[in-house]
Amino acid sequence: MNKELLFKHNEDWTFETMSRVYDAVQEIVDQEIGFTYYPNQIEVVTSEQMLDSYATVGLPIFYDHWSFGKEFEQNRRQYQAGQMGLAYELVINSNPCISYNMETNTPTMMSLVIAHAAFGHNGFFKNNFLFKQWTDASAIVDYLTFAKRYIQQCEEKYGLADVELTLDACHALQNYGVDKYKRAPKKMSEEAKAARKHESTIENYDDVWSKTTSFSAQEPQESADGDNHEFEPEENILYFLEKNSPTLQPWQREIVRIVRKVAQYFYPQAQTKVSNEGFATFVHHYVMNRLHETGQIDNGSYLEFIASHTNVVAQPEYNSKYYSGFNPYALGFAIYSDIKRICTNPTEEDKQWFPKLIGRPWNEVIIEAMSNYKDESFIQQWLSPKVMRDLGIFVVADDYRESEYVISAIHDAEGYQRVRNALANAYNRGNMLPDIQVVRTNMKSSRELVLQHFDRNDIPLDAETAKSTLQYVQFLWGFDVRLETIQLSNHGARNRDYVVQANPGA
Repeated sequence: MNKELLFKHNEDWTFETMSRVYDAVQEIVDQEIGFTYYPNQIEVVTSEQMLDSYATVGLPIFYDHWSFGKEFEQNRRQYQAGQMGLAYELVINSNPCISYNMETNTPTMMSLVIAHAAFGHNGFFKNNFLFKQWTDASAIVDYLTFAKRYIQQCEEKYGLADVELTLDACHALQNYGVDKYKRAPKKMSEEAKAARKHESTIENYDDVWSKTTSFSAQEPQESADGDNHEFEPEENILYFLEKNSPTLQPWQREIVRIVRKVAQYFYPQAQTKVSNEGFATFVHHYVMNRLHETGQIDNGSYLEFIASHTNVVAQPEYNSKYYSGFNPYALGFAIYSDIKRICTNPTEEDKQWFPKLIGRPWNEVIIEAMSNYKDESFIQQWLSPKVMRDLGIFVVADDYRESEYVISAIHDAEGYQRVRNALANAYNRGNMLPDIQVVRTNMKSSRELVLQHFDRNDIPLDAETAKSTLQYVQFLWGFDVRLETIQLSNHGARNRDYVVQANPGA
């Protein structure tokens, strides 16, 4: 049964139009897909405001830092020169969920963005287990307000240069400021209260060297020579430095903590790019098709949507100059769409691979896949032989000791499981960053801090990057820092040690 047309193709949008579109999209999501979501706050922004959001990674309130201004200016020049385009939308994991919609969008694109961001991403933020475990959407804006004000006060009291250098060091190490498996974080609202209380009690703290004998993060074990302290390896380097650095001032420790908390907030997003973007793309595709089927958008608008959607899910061939890996929109959308197909129109192959899905309501399975998996497990669980064939996925074995590549698996009956395992492993967060942990420190004489790089894949660290990053570790620690490589593969030793001295010119 057809409904009233929401807008005509190519007409200008109005806030009344957006309100009608929002209600129509919400009805489809609620009645036909059925996932929950946060209340929405939709902001219509200019290109300048969108560029500003790019620079501050989408957060509406963020502390000041020179790198954000640099990012803004680079993007602004490229945009004005026609060398880059802007996203149609940007969305923030908050409660209410804030989504930005470009003022230059047509009514059709406004509709797509509302479906994609205000409902698709919003629902993913609220329901996915990683976001529920690691983020506090209801308090992130309040915490960022506190962080911005605190850092501004530090700049006024201690000087812009010292604050920026501390932030530079923290930003260089923010990928190593995340708790992956332990220490369930406080809620952001509790963090802000604790920080204010901490700030009021630390100004007179002067017992700098107490940190050299007592570790608050974990109790070290004294070695046989009575000098080095060894303890369980700590992969959250910023946490270790915040708690144990002998030289950091109280205000610096709070800045380290702020950067850690923001890094933790983004931790789930780095692990759910495929499943998150795929779900939002599936939602907007389903909603826009239903709007057309029920007569709420006309043929012109539908063709405009199809053209945009096709560009979003385009996947360059492996031998194309534009190829840079899998497009997360394309891969995620293909998997979610295939889940719906398997539930409603299965083949004999589907019955062998996914027997428990046959006949189940497709929307329930889609919500289950969206809620309970990160990219690695999402691919491992839901990638079907059909999607492998459709995307032409194959596995390349790359051994640096050999002069040629080997195609070790293709999308056929013998290779399906190996292809699925290899692709899932490529999205394992542990394989994306070097495994570097704090392992010991000499607290009685040199106070040298020792980190170890556990090389499991025979991939050496870049020497210049390692040394420059260690300089930031040394700045936060205050004494010499050593990085050792522990070779864990069987391809032969290529060990390197890097040392950064506290006063190299002395």
